[in-house]
Amino acid sequence: MLAVQKPGVEPKKAYFEPVQLQRSTVEVSHRSPVQSILHRMNFSDSRHNLSVSKLIAVTLGFVAGYLTVDAVGDGALPRAITLAFRLHAPELPSDSTVYLTGSLSELGNWDPQRVKMNACGNHRWAFCLSTTAGKSIEYKYTLGSWEQEGADAAGQPLQNFTTALDRTKVVDDEITFWTQPVKRKIVGQITGMVRYHRQMSGEGLRARDVIVWLPPDYKGSGARYPVLYMHDGQNLFDPHTSAFGVDWQVDETCTQLIQDRDIPPLIVVGIYNTADRSNEYMPGPMTEAYMRFVVEVVKPMIDREYRTLSGREHTFVGGSSAGGTCAFMLAWQFPQVFSKAFCFSPALEVTDAARGLEFDYAQTVRDTPLPSWPLFFYLDNGGQRLEAKLQPGIDSMLVALKEKGLRENVDFLWVHDSDDWHSESAWARRFPEALKAAFSGFGE
Repeated sequence: MLAVQKPGVEPKKAYFEPVQLQRSTVEVSHRSPVQSILHRMNFSDSRHNLSVSKLIAVTLGFVAGYLTVDAVGDGALPRAITLAFRLHAPELPSDSTVYLTGSLSELGNWDPQRVKMNACGNHRWAFCLSTTAGKSIEYKYTLGSWEQEGADAAGQPLQNFTTALDRTKVVDDEITFWTQPVKRKIVGQITGMVRYHRQMSGEGLRARDVIVWLPPDYKGSGARYPVLYMHDGQNLFDPHTSAFGVDWQVDETCTQLIQDRDIPPLIVVGIYNTADRSNEYMPGPMTEAYMRFVVEVVKPMIDREYRTLSGREHTFVGGSSAGGTCAFMLAWQFPQVFSKAFCFSPALEVTDAARGLEFDYAQTVRDTPLPSWPLFFYLDNGGQRLEAKLQPGIDSMLVALKEKGLRENVDFLWVHDSDDWHSESAWARRFPEALKAAFSGFGE
C-alpha cells in the first residue's frame, strides 16, 4: 500500500484548535446551551464557514452529554462525560464518509463501518460520544473497511489512537494519508475441511455462527478426536471474516503440527463473537449465560455431530484478550468439562467505568476452592501498549495460582514477549508453541 501526497501542496492547517472543557463550578452564561458549547469548541469562528444546521447536528449530542454532568471539584471524575472527536483530513474529499471505531461498544467494538462521523465541510468530520469516566480507550478512523484506514506517509496503518476517559473534552486528530484498497491474495484460503453451524442461540444471548475445523484424516479414519473450543471464531481461520483482515491461521498451524507429529489430530471449534463481546467474555451476568451456552448448547451439539473424545481430559478451551479471560473462567468454573485453557493476553484485572467493568479474577481464584480435577493453564502476553497494561493482572494471577498449589511449568505456563502487540498476528505467532506445550506433558 502506498500513500502519496500531492506535489507542491502544503498540508492545510486545521482550524480546530484544542480546547479545555473543565469546570469546578456551574457556569453562569447568557449564551444558549448550543452557543455555549460552540463557543467552547471554537466552532463559532467565522473562519469555519459551517452552516448552523451542521453545527447543531454535530454538537447536539455533545450538549446533551455535557449538560448532564454534575458540577464537580477539580480532580474529581464526573459520572458521565462526553468526548467530541474532531478529525481533519486535508487530502480527503469533504464529501467522503468517515467512520470512527474503537474499544467501546459505543464505537462499534472495532467494526470499521458501524459508527459514521458527521461531515462538517472543509475536510472536517466530527462525532460526539457520551460515556462514563474510566481509564482510556483506543480508537481509529476508517473509510468503511480495514483496507482503508488512517496511514503514515509510507502507507502503513497508524497505531491506535488513545485518549483518557477523564473528563468532558474535545479530541482533535489529523490524518493526511489513508491506506489504499488492494485485492488481497489469500493463499489456499481456508486450509482443510470446515463446516458451519449458522445462528446458534442461547438463552439471553444474540445468535451467532459456529465454525468447525476438522483434522486432515477425519473423513476416512473413523477415529475420535480431542476438541479445542475457541472464542472469536471469525478470526481463527479466514482473513475474509477476521475483524482486522488477519486471521490466527489456526488451520495451517494445526495441519503442520499434526503432520510433524508435534500434536495429536484434533477438532477446533470457533464460536463467533457478537456486538456483546465484552459483556459475554468478561465477568458478569451475560458471561454466565455465555458460558452455559458453550457448555450446554455448543459442546453437546459438537459431541452429537462429530466423532469426538468427549471427556474432560480431551476437551480444551482458548481465546485472546477478553476471550482469554473467558477461557480461564470456563476452565476454572467448569473443570469437569475442560482440562486445559489457552489464555492469550487475558484481561484478568480490570477497572473500567466507561464499560461498566470492574473485576479482579485473581482474587476470585484466591476466594474459591481449588477444583478437584487437574487443570493446565497456558497464559501469555506481550509488552507493548495495551499488552503492558495487562501485566499487573497477569502477575497477580501467577501469584494466585502458586498460592493454590499449582506448579509453574507443570500445571501452568506463562510466556512473555516484550516486543509483541495486542493483535491477531501476535497470537498467531505464539499459538504453535502453546499447542505444543499443552500436549508435551504439562498438566498431565
